[in-house]
Amino acid sequence: MGTRVVTVNDVLDGHVALDIECLDRIYLNGYVPILQSSGQVVAFLCQHLGYPFPSPALFDKIGQRFRAAVVSFAQAGAIPWVKFAKGDRKLEVMRPHLDRQAATGRSGVAAIGVAQESQRVWSACQRTTTTGAPQFAFTKADRRVSCYYFYLWDADFGPAFIKVCAYFPYPIKLWVNGHEWAKRQAAKAGLAFTELSNGFAGLRPARAAPGDLRPARASHHQRLRAAVACLPAAAVG
Repeated sequence: MGTRVVTVNDVLDGHVALDIECLDRIYLNGYVPILQSSGQVVAFLCQHLGYPFPSPALFDKIGQRFRAAVVSFAQAGAIPWVKFAKGDRKLEVMRPHLDRQAATGRSGVAAIGVAQESQRVWSACQRTTTTGAPQFAFTKADRRVSCYYFYLWDADFGPAFIKVCAYFPYPIKLWVNGHEWAKRQAAKAGLAFTELSNGFAGLRPARAAPGDLRPARASHHQRLRAAVACLPAAAVG
């Protein structure tokens, strides 16, 4: 009989005290469906907004209005304003603001960050016509533009952000973390846990003595797994 190969699972079997199956970092991309082709851009500017001519100068005009609205929103809510520098680890920069919002126990915008980043946006070039009337061709190009990061603390999902590009066609990105969601659900279920920056180090009953970990691991492990199992539906719902 040949020698059986010992796997990692064999070594860990019977020694794992906490096993979590959970989505980690989740990125959801958003876009405006009617701004994805050049014809749609022209229709949006002329038919939807009512401008007589689809000039690319309108891109900046609309963007400036959005930037002013973001500044007004931050000032009205006394929301901290952060300008990211090149190479900044954004989550670390925002951590004090997120912790302060979390301490209130209320969902809300913890801070707004702004950065110059390369994005796929609409660009335009003027075409020569036989009549001499101005005419523009719209194409997608990579440009460095302003992006706003609305860092949130949510009662269900914990820290998150919504990133909005301030230029046509205004793509957005939403980030949440499955482990942070699981921590919120564990706390609501009355479970005390030792957390890591992106996960769990240990779990014990909320009213147990600090060293009393082993007796309750099985039941609380099952409760935590049941909570985490709901994550995919909650993330997209």
